[in-house]
Amino acid sequence: MDNSIFLGGNDQAKVSLDTSMANRHGLIAGATGTGKTVTLQVLAEQFSRLGVPVFMADVKGDLSGLAQAGKPHDKIQQRLNKIGLEDFHLQASPVLFWDIFAAQGHPVRTTLSDVGPLMLANLLELNDTQTGVLYSSFDFADDNGMLLLDMKDLRALLNWINDNKKSLGSDYGNFSSASIGAIQRALLVLEQQGAEHFFGEPALKLEDLMICDFSGRGVISILDVTALMAKSPRLYATFLLWLLAELFEQLPEVGDADKPKLVLFFDEAHLLFDDAPKALLDKVEQVVRLIRSKGVGVYFISQNPLDIPQDILGQLGMRIQHALRAFTPRDQKAVKAAAETFRRNPSLDVETAITELGTGEALVSVLNKDGSPTPVERVLIRPPESRIGPLTDDERHAVVARSPLKGRYDESIDRESAYEILKKRTEETARRDVAEKAHQHQTRTPARRTSTRQSTAEAMINSAARAVGSQLGRRLVRGLLGSLLGGR
Repeated sequence: MDNSIFLGGNDQAKVSLDTSMANRHGLIAGATGTGKTVTLQVLAEQFSRLGVPVFMADVKGDLSGLAQAGKPHDKIQQRLNKIGLEDFHLQASPVLFWDIFAAQGHPVRTTLSDVGPLMLANLLELNDTQTGVLYSSFDFADDNGMLLLDMKDLRALLNWINDNKKSLGSDYGNFSSASIGAIQRALLVLEQQGAEHFFGEPALKLEDLMICDFSGRGVISILDVTALMAKSPRLYATFLLWLLAELFEQLPEVGDADKPKLVLFFDEAHLLFDDAPKALLDKVEQVVRLIRSKGVGVYFISQNPLDIPQDILGQLGMRIQHALRAFTPRDQKAVKAAAETFRRNPSLDVETAITELGTGEALVSVLNKDGSPTPVERVLIRPPESRIGPLTDDERHAVVARSPLKGRYDESIDRESAYEILKKRTEETARRDVAEKAHQHQTRTPARRTSTRQSTAEAMINSAARAVGSQLGRRLVRGLLGSLLGGR
């Protein structure tokens, strides 16, 4: 079987991506309306055809058409004739739909313990002092065997730490009430943006993103993020970073292979890097550099190549550059930077061509089998075999209804974690206080002056009650089926 993906061509040349180089990552860039989405669709269905599972985020809602065969069209036939592609069949690809809000597909969840304090601090936009408090809180939870699975776990933990910060200071450093309050407020904002749907169990199992259908075609997992992007772009970016980190930690080394085990497409890639602290950027760069040895290819999609940090941009082997507009000084800088990243083609003025490309046309360079980049070519991108445009609601629901994962993630579960442990502690302390008072009364101890100050137990109970607040009427029900990814 030919392990190559035909991308496009012109009168003199055809450009194909050898899948043995597909884990060297890539970039798809271009202004709005220049054809990036169709290029992304073509790559996904061709990887699927070769038995490579694909994960992609659908930002605009257009990629669901992968699940239906395209229809014959004169413009498609004209494009096929121009690029000389004969092996073309209108057909659907096997698709799984996902949605953090569970409206457009299977729900996607992970736990706070899995996300960890580094990515969570970035998501909450905490300063250095608040980030330190968050790290110490996670350390305390780990030392005391408390899982942080969902939002109420972390709120309850922070409230308990705030009430007991003096006794914890010697082991975990200073816990500032102001910093804890700032974190709690940030959590409240995050919850209003829909994060309570994302943090919980059952957590997503990575193997469910790496399956093939009965015919051997790789299944394309499409995460619908149209609603998420409107509510919380940072949560979308955090999910992508978490997915990348989990794959890196869990997958075994595979070395050089004839094709990837999984390909990821990260649309709106600039969100991964905007305002991210250096520690997080360093981690992303390290993961991108090393994850190819795990058989994973990562493809970033962005309007401007300058959106990608230089250290990461230098690791991207395949480049597909759609048209850029040079209206502003930044645009002109982007055009120049994009032109300089390609291997020179003596017959092509790349910098001029970037501003002249038509819709569905691109400058393309891939890696040879020896790892060297090919000279850049100006080509017409091949048309997709699936539908261009979204499914109807009925069509989408039909795909979800026959999914092999139906029922696996639908119901949330609620096993014992930090909230339940802290609630038990406060109840036990309250019972001891009541028993102690009853004993004192029976032994006729001298009456003490009545105080309106709360006891420690009462304060802890009130603290736990504040932690659940509005959640009491809508607590999720989890069970023993959930587990921490990676068993950490």
